[in-house]
Amino acid sequence: MTAAAPVVIEARELSRTYQLGRGPFRKTAEVKALVGASFVLERGHTLAVVGESGCGKSTLARVVTMIETPTAGSLVVDGMDVTAAHGESARVLRLAVQIVFQDPYGSLNPRQRVGQILEEPLVINTDQNAETRRAAAIEMLTRVGLRPEHYDRYPHMFSGGQRQRIAIARALMTRPKVLVLDEPVSALDVSIQAQVLNILTELQSEFGLAYLFISHDLSVVRHMADEVLVMYLGRPVEHATRDDIFAEPLHPYSRALLSATPVADPTARKERIRLKGELPSPLAPPPGCAFHPRCPFANERCRREVPALRIEGSPLAVACHGVREGRIPS
Repeated sequence: MTAAAPVVIEARELSRTYQLGRGPFRKTAEVKALVGASFVLERGHTLAVVGESGCGKSTLARVVTMIETPTAGSLVVDGMDVTAAHGESARVLRLAVQIVFQDPYGSLNPRQRVGQILEEPLVINTDQNAETRRAAAIEMLTRVGLRPEHYDRYPHMFSGGQRQRIAIARALMTRPKVLVLDEPVSALDVSIQAQVLNILTELQSEFGLAYLFISHDLSVVRHMADEVLVMYLGRPVEHATRDDIFAEPLHPYSRALLSATPVADPTARKERIRLKGELPSPLAPPPGCAFHPRCPFANERCRREVPALRIEGSPLAVACHGVREGRIPS
């Protein structure tokens, strides 16, 4: 029997609310960008977070990387609650979680050489000398498929795929335990995406990294994920293993997302589920289940009562009254 991998991150009911000023004579508006996100991420595993634009994926990324503080809930990294950490302990925890952003053209300083970009985290966070930092930077360049001579070049001399490799190398310089990958290949040509994904897979195996993989591309998610968290208007609506999600999604929103995914087999026909309406505004979310205005199975209970993702005694993690009441056909 294989021992369970150690838990590196545990999120408990994470929420993030923003206050928006609307002028001196109008009441401040409240935007609940993230509500009640919970998950456990183990060493060497990948949790993919999927959903439409505006569903809270990037807000979750900012909270997990400690760029922003959660309004409610807790985030435990390597056994320590980040929300209770201060000073040196907080700095160490931040080094354990690094992020790779979507845009390789905007995430690198054009005025710095690649060597400076890679060494900067070590300059700030360690007392290593210049020779040691240079050796570490060159080693990391080779790990991501680049060459030592790239050390002295500027970002504009590289393609988009090469720049994203540099961004990945920079994120790994402090040897983190978790990488948050925020749409890491969506800005790249399809021909380059597979190369970057293969590098990420190799690095995960080599370093035992845990990935929080944020994407709207479900074909990429299918390739990378161990588990999938589906989000809608800031709330998790389904959490399951990759195989379960792709074989038999339960939530109507999950089904709609998956129905739009291209199928490699031209003989396999799949009816696309087209949702009515648009994603509601987070400034004025609908009462009850946030998905009910677009759901073909919604009833009165859905319109007034927010469904829980998990209920006691049930193995399912799906926020849907219809699923639990057996109203939704399989």
